[in-house]
Amino acid sequence: MDPFIEDQEWQDFHSTFNTVIREFLAPRIEPRYIVRVERRIYVEHGLGDDNEQVRWADVSVLWSGDTSPAAAQVSTGTLMAPMECLLPGPQERRESYLVIREQQTMEIVTVIETLSPANKRAYGAERDQYLTKREEILQSRTNLVELDLLRGGKRLPMIGMPPGDYFAIVSRGYRRPRADVYHWTIRNPLPTLPIPLKKGEPEAPLDLQQAFTTVYDRARYDLSLNYAANLSLPWRDDDASWVRQLAPSSKT
Repeated sequence: MDPFIEDQEWQDFHSTFNTVIREFLAPRIEPRYIVRVERRIYVEHGLGDDNEQVRWADVSVLWSGDTSPAAAQVSTGTLMAPMECLLPGPQERRESYLVIREQQTMEIVTVIETLSPANKRAYGAERDQYLTKREEILQSRTNLVELDLLRGGKRLPMIGMPPGDYFAIVSRGYRRPRADVYHWTIRNPLPTLPIPLKKGEPEAPLDLQQAFTTVYDRARYDLSLNYAANLSLPWRDDDASWVRQLAPSSKT
């Protein structure tokens, strides 16, 4: 995984990565199953984090004193310059995810989520909404695959989470509350995951490293990523020198 994407190109990567996963999975599960990219909409109210781009409402300057002509004639004070402030307005976000459906019944069999920074914020409407949706899935028989390819943010609730930089959680509906957790560091290639379908049926392999490399090459991130920039989440000391040897041409 390339951590510079997390800071500089995540929005583009997130949507393209889901599309590539669909391309990889479709031939392995058709014709019994189909895989689709679906989208949810989040609406947030508030100022958001300091590093977020927030859509602001128009700014108004209001006088609260007496503005009558008589008051103006007797006023001897100095005209005070107002301070411009920002009024927060609702912000709409669209986020994609994947669903695998049984072709004949259109029943949702598996949901595949690639987590975004908003899902991992310590506080916020998007995290709350995602956790609510996650809980609904976990209380059903639908399989859930969560891909956490972000070093930053707060990890989602999980008992006995192992150490690592990146994680993939495969939760089969018929085995809950047990789930398989794949964990790796920045130095390791991304794993191949088994994507569960209905109980008793062969699971479809998904090579995450191949999917990532395909996205990187298609998007030409080598032309846009600034490998000299500081990351929002600093390196661990033992990784810093290793990363410097790979940049700026790293694609791992």
